[in-house]
Amino acid sequence: MKSNKVFFWACDYSSSSGEGRLARLFIKEYKKKIKCSFINLSKPTNNFLKHKYIIPLVGVFYAWLYFLKGKKFIFLNYLPYWNFVTFLILPPKCEIGPITGGAQFSKKTNDYYIRKFIFPIFYLFSNLILKFRFKNLTFSTELLKKFITKDIIKKSKFNFIFKEINRKKKNKKTIKFLFYFRKHKNKDYTLIYSLIKKMIIEKYTIHVIGDKLNLHKVKNYGYISHKKVLELLKLTKYSICSSENIFSFFTIDCINNNVKILIDGKNFNSIKYFKNNFVKFNFKNNNYKNLK
Repeated sequence: MKSNKVFFWACDYSSSSGEGRLARLFIKEYKKKIKCSFINLSKPTNNFLKHKYIIPLVGVFYAWLYFLKGKKFIFLNYLPYWNFVTFLILPPKCEIGPITGGAQFSKKTNDYYIRKFIFPIFYLFSNLILKFRFKNLTFSTELLKKFITKDIIKKSKFNFIFKEINRKKKNKKTIKFLFYFRKHKNKDYTLIYSLIKKMIIEKYTIHVIGDKLNLHKVKNYGYISHKKVLELLKLTKYSICSSENIFSFFTIDCINNNVKILIDGKNFNSIKYFKNNFVKFNFKNNNYKNLK
């Protein structure tokens, strides 16, 4: 291992969110190469402005502080591709963690028009800035490739989230359907909800983690620890993935635990990796009766 000392700063490192898991995975991989110290100034907070905007600016301040000291620094935080301002104000020679972002979104989400018309403009700014900044870039997935210029693609690595793939031995499956359900204002959760209601009519017992569903024959687990989620997935046959981000951490957990993932035909045909773990599913005709 090299003796270079690198200073990290991460806003969501300790959280159970996807961003937190992504940060921990990045640090785990980086520590294999270089010794590093870690700065985590963030504490759990419900203050959206503080969590998403003020605290990251503190991270930028620390990046400049260590740059002036002549030390290496990695800005590891929630880094969506639309956030061109952060890319612009970070100091020279600073490295950044995985860039995130999705390219699919439903008209039913609250911010559909922002994502449809405003984000692409922000992506153009990011393309211009990143063309001249940062030697190497890492993306969590490859969802944003259609918005990224060729010169940026050349210096980028995609699908960093696949480093979380670690397949387990197959177990006896005693849970047929387990779904992650979350009433998020920016996600179309109605598809899962309607599917669950139709399955209940057919007398299936549906296991649900996340937001509680007050429906008959639904077994709610609520928001449980990641360890408990993995224990349930070991016993699960089928789940479903979000169309906004097919390869979320929940999908990766399903793949690792040999869970088949239901997905519509359009998205199924676009999958290039781990396709054997997905099942083409017609949500309109509800062909779940054919699932063994």
